[in-house]
Amino acid sequence: MFYLKNKTFFETEGVYKKIDEHAFVHENNLHAESCFACHQNTKGYSKYHNPEIIGCASCHLGNVTSFVKEEAHKNMVLIPGNLSDATQTCGKCHANELHKIENSLMTTNSGLIAVDKFVFGESNSLDAHYHIKDLKNSASDKHVRDLCANCHLGAQKTNFGAITQMSRGGGCNGCHLNYSKEAEQDLQKYISSNKKVVPSFHPSTDIFVNYNHCFGCHSRSSRISTNYIGLQETLLEENEVHNQLGYTVLEDKRVYKELQKDIHHTKGMLCIDCHSSHEVMGDGKKYAHAEQAVKIQCTDCHFKEKPNTMPFDSLDIESVLVYMHREYTHSDKKIIAVKKDNHPLVNTYVNTSGDAFLIGKKDGKLHKLNPQGDVCSKDNAHKDVSCATCHSSWTPRCIGCHNQFDAQEVKAFDLLDKKFTKGQWKEYVAEFSSSIPAMGVRENKEGRVIEPAIPGMIMTIDVNSFSKKTKKESLLFHRLYAPNSPHTTTKEVRNCASCHSDAATLGYGKGSLVYEIKNHKGKWVFTPEYALNSHDNLPEDAWIPFLKKVDKKTINSTRSDFRPFSVAEQKKLLLVGACLQCHKEDSKVMKQTLQFGMQSVVKKISASCVLPTY
Repeated sequence: MFYLKNKTFFETEGVYKKIDEHAFVHENNLHAESCFACHQNTKGYSKYHNPEIIGCASCHLGNVTSFVKEEAHKNMVLIPGNLSDATQTCGKCHANELHKIENSLMTTNSGLIAVDKFVFGESNSLDAHYHIKDLKNSASDKHVRDLCANCHLGAQKTNFGAITQMSRGGGCNGCHLNYSKEAEQDLQKYISSNKKVVPSFHPSTDIFVNYNHCFGCHSRSSRISTNYIGLQETLLEENEVHNQLGYTVLEDKRVYKELQKDIHHTKGMLCIDCHSSHEVMGDGKKYAHAEQAVKIQCTDCHFKEKPNTMPFDSLDIESVLVYMHREYTHSDKKIIAVKKDNHPLVNTYVNTSGDAFLIGKKDGKLHKLNPQGDVCSKDNAHKDVSCATCHSSWTPRCIGCHNQFDAQEVKAFDLLDKKFTKGQWKEYVAEFSSSIPAMGVRENKEGRVIEPAIPGMIMTIDVNSFSKKTKKESLLFHRLYAPNSPHTTTKEVRNCASCHSDAATLGYGKGSLVYEIKNHKGKWVFTPEYALNSHDNLPEDAWIPFLKKVDKKTINSTRSDFRPFSVAEQKKLLLVGACLQCHKEDSKVMKQTLQFGMQSVVKKISASCVLPTY
């Protein structure tokens, strides 16, 4: 027996029974279920979903009093856990978790829909709240139905089998369904026997979320899952890279170029090592965008002085259950808690010497959590710069996107309703590539921080192709960058010049950014790599014009609180870039700028220094 504040837990025959207002009772009459007449000695269940404890009907429903197959299977749910049946199945025991999931962005897709409606001119707000189940058939709604609506938890899992790269949705199954090799083999025998050979191994429903569970949906859009394992999408076809080194072909036949992997991936860490159940399932609140729902920060594990912690007996019920299921044993140690909302990371602990550790959820490997180095912790000049801005090795870029509706497409498929229809939006992309992230400014009530950015929507939309009555302006054009968390983390940081004198980083797009000195006067000169777009006369991949003001009314981001650098901020960054033309970044004078700020150092410049003029 062990105790937590206001909770008592008993261990009985390897099964934990919780004694409080949500008590779980061991039913002695479970074997009275008629299911056991045919499905006896079935193996493969997780400890806490064993039918000897909870029965079969808890998940699959049906008629447990009849021994006639047809009657016993009446109203049975073959694949429980889809959100359409979760209130009757998983939600009976996990009501709190179901409530969280139903309000999460993985279920509602609210942020995606809000941005899509904005770019189609159907909404004036990037932060409005929507639910994907409420989509109708406007131009934007049809666009989401045709191109995006696969990736939401409400999508039904209708076929038996494990979660793969191709899986989408599935409700609770999307994260918690696991097939052992034996269960997969039995499933194949069951299918090949025309469903006559009843499987003896059942798939497990448990908390052991692996990489595949996340991959299906998160390898789309900003490609976080593929970034993490070092894969950048290309426009190549499978036959073009046959047997070529440096390329990977996914199950859906998309071709990826192999780049640098995230350091956490190389250490064997899974997504859920950082993004725990509290974050993945949400907290029950409705958020406009994903970054608002994400609470964990790099500094929670890579702290400056001491981590934020809590004692074991302060854990919430959800965290205790995760702790028990994973059979952890560090209840005598403090556990790291995320600073933003104080939710615990139960796979971490701090020992009596003050050293912090993370237990890898993939293999149980112990990872020592290193505090921030002096470069980060003692740097006063970059306090408003996010860790990802400096520690991301690359991020994907896509430009030249055109969206057009093909009314004659007879093989169109509605991803939301899962049915064939006529007419479909099609997306044509000019280029996929990668680079060091650009930078933008996040400003809201929480403060100001510089974050990575990517050219999210430099695109045209032929609205008239969908409906001639839509608008007088038939071709919509948008130049919107998006805040991005690349998940390509490295221990090494990008060099100073890559921020302070790189055209793409500053928002001008790729090209040559040169500091010219004539007659003891300095001037920055930018020559773009891409041709100018006829819609706004900016380079195809640019975010903003070179050192020119942008109309404050101009929306140039997919977020209302995220923007490019102002001209004043650009000049401040380029001032450092000018100094780096002569001074090495590890020189004494440049180190002084990190500690005391640029302005105080500029006051002491020598006569040979040439600062930029505008």
